[in-house]
Amino acid sequence: MPLSRAAPAKINLYLHVTGRRDDGYHRLDSLVAFASVGDEVAAAPADDLTLEVKGPFGPALASAEDNLVLRAARALAAAAGMAPRAALTLTKNLPPASGIGGGSADAAATLHLLVALWRLDPGEADLAAIALNLGADVPVCLAGRPAQMAGIGEQVRPAPALPAAWAVLAHPGVPLETASVFRRFAGPFTGPAPLDPMPASATDLAAALRARRNDLEAAAIGLCPVIGEGLAALAALPDALIARMSGSGATCFALFAGAREAKAGAAALRRRYPAWWITATPFIP
Repeated sequence: MPLSRAAPAKINLYLHVTGRRDDGYHRLDSLVAFASVGDEVAAAPADDLTLEVKGPFGPALASAEDNLVLRAARALAAAAGMAPRAALTLTKNLPPASGIGGGSADAAATLHLLVALWRLDPGEADLAAIALNLGADVPVCLAGRPAQMAGIGEQVRPAPALPAAWAVLAHPGVPLETASVFRRFAGPFTGPAPLDPMPASATDLAAALRARRNDLEAAAIGLCPVIGEGLAALAALPDALIARMSGSGATCFALFAGAREAKAGAAALRRRYPAWWITATPFIP
């Protein structure tokens, strides 16, 4: 039977750009959480390496012959000194290029699956190095639990469990390239602000997040003005505790204390924006 693994959506509860390295890469500080909604990757033994893409957002990736799932498989096989052999299936439930780490989570899930399928035993540091070479968000997605992320993504420190909370995620259907957002970002830089200790409730978490921000919001809105409309619509939902953009956009989220409030908010937002991707989801503690 094929092995399968969930690839949950990554949510940057806050994201500070703390500086820029000489090589042009930006240094970040972010509290990363994961939602219960996401993609799924499956792997089965095969004589060569293949990938089938399906799911509601599969058509957007069907022609991507060198996506992160295949790159992850090839990178792991190369590190192990073997030929990549697996039949991979990606069920794409998350919109691509949307700031919630769909591709990065897919790559991380692929690494975990193929370590098991190929019966490998890479060290944690070696696997993290492979992940970082695939993308800045892949190491934190490899961890798959609340984490404080720093540097260019290579510094991942487990965070305490999140309080019980739900989110409404909203994406307007416009892909936004991460590199374009960083190129547009003009500062200023913001210092690190890790949450320690973790707030005990969703209300307290929202209060702590109000003292933090996503430094990329202005740059992303400049490239994709509808993000500003989405943030305003989320913030105006009854019982929404705070609204933010995740990552480099264009997905935004509103934080809620419970399922009832979040599901009601998602339903109201869908009536207003029927063409958007909108979902209510709990955070993974």
